[in-house]
Amino acid sequence: MLSRTADHLYWMSRYTERAENLARLLDVTYQMSLVPKPLAAENQNWGAILALNSLDEAFFARYDEANAENVLRFMVLDPDNLSSIFSCLRAARENAHAVRGTLTSETWESCNMTWLEVRDQKIEPILAGGIGAFFEWVKLRAAVIRGVTFGTMLQDEALSFIRLGGYLERADNTARILDVKYHVLGGGHGEEGASDFYQWGALLRSVSAFEVYRKVYRDIITPARVAELLILRPDMPRSLHACLHGVVKTLDAIRNPQSAETGRLAGRLYSQIHYGRIDDVLAGGLHEFLTDFMDRIYELGEGIRHDFLMPEC
Repeated sequence: MLSRTADHLYWMSRYTERAENLARLLDVTYQMSLVPKPLAAENQNWGAILALNSLDEAFFARYDEANAENVLRFMVLDPDNLSSIFSCLRAARENAHAVRGTLTSETWESCNMTWLEVRDQKIEPILAGGIGAFFEWVKLRAAVIRGVTFGTMLQDEALSFIRLGGYLERADNTARILDVKYHVLGGGHGEEGASDFYQWGALLRSVSAFEVYRKVYRDIITPARVAELLILRPDMPRSLHACLHGVVKTLDAIRNPQSAETGRLAGRLYSQIHYGRIDDVLAGGLHEFLTDFMDRIYELGEGIRHDFLMPEC
């Protein structure tokens, strides 16, 4: 496959997954903001999203305060913010358009229709009508695109690059969501009450894991078990373990003469997750673990770009 085609397929998938995961992150932050708390603490939650995505400078160049309304305006439909949901869906559509002949008509139409619908949205009606409904729409559209893609495309290299982009982006975003929310919620230190239970539940719902948690643990929600579920469980679709397993398998399927080192990096990271124990992760510091994981995911992405994708001009 031409590296240019692989590049567009890979980034089409990453941007679609990124839009969905951003909707999940904003949604759980919004749900947490409904629990009464001091204004400073609430703004800390919204500011954490900006810090997590390295957008502090761009945001404060236009806004004075990191409150709910300002962050939502910036992160949802702002066309000048290249990390907004709007910009992610636009980039996904542009990449899909570049390789339209490689995609099935159903995949292209799903991606294009999503962009056409979000292009006509306005932030004021969304905020007035309830931002949660918009986030659900984004998650649904991403699921439609993913389902149509996997259900209609030939099981060849093109689909492998789509899978690879999705797995890598999902792993990175699951780590980001867990890191920022675990930090904001204090990692379960001190007494936990109804408010803490609600917020941990909201975190699980943000990654479609609330019912899964109940089925696996059949007990109260604790921070350590949430971390274990989202990091180490191989049967949890959005866990770091499941994502890395998919990355390793896909890299093995598309390997080429220069990709051995990238495959080794992926296998090494996967082994750390596969044989890890949550007690050891927490003992070393969850934030430190997740920060290192995100750095290594970035390194892995750079290796994939170098080995398979379109070289920079």
